[in-house]
Amino acid sequence: MQSIRMSGLGGQGVVTAAHILGGAAVKDGKNATVNPFFGAEKRLAPAESYVRISNDDIYDTGEILYPNIIMIYHPDVILMGKSYTMPFFAGIKKNGVIIVNSDRKIDFDKDDVEKLDALNVKVYFISATEIAREVGGTDLSTNIAMLGSLLGITDIVSIQSMQKSLEERFGGKSKFIASGTTAALDDAVKKQYDKIEKLISANTSILNESFNRAKSLLK
Repeated sequence: MQSIRMSGLGGQGVVTAAHILGGAAVKDGKNATVNPFFGAEKRLAPAESYVRISNDDIYDTGEILYPNIIMIYHPDVILMGKSYTMPFFAGIKKNGVIIVNSDRKIDFDKDDVEKLDALNVKVYFISATEIAREVGGTDLSTNIAMLGSLLGITDIVSIQSMQKSLEERFGGKSKFIASGTTAALDDAVKKQYDKIEKLISANTSILNESFNRAKSLLK
């Protein structure tokens, strides 16, 4: 089983991203569970989502204490400790992957570097917000860029299934609503475009661009 912990700030769409990822896993013929976790529903407050993906039945629910993959949606999760999990990489499994949305490399404390090296954890820095702005014209699609980077670095789900899941999420076919704030965020993203087709097309372009840039990091 693959376990993904997404940590970000309110308004960044970590709940929506988790749902899209879970939907993509199901389309790949796998099982998936999605669990959001947040306190006050306000912008910039800490928010997390947990996704479990497996070829077998999944019985675990709730918080993921020992993730294979950690996705950090905002540098403040690390730099200002805006996280429900401290340190931000707590519980990461051996040979794990950490993806950080940042336009520059963050220098970790020496002790943190030693702990990550001992576990052979790979850390990747992706300018997800920059990609969302460049390609889609809005930082509200940072979560989509993060999903693209996840697929570029891992093979956890196929990009074809991710594209289909994204289309369902923003095309009105998905009835999943995690919270009033998440629904409002989706509406805010939709208002950036005249037609839903443009929204889906822009987010697909963001997904693909981030996927390709992340792939280049592996060379």
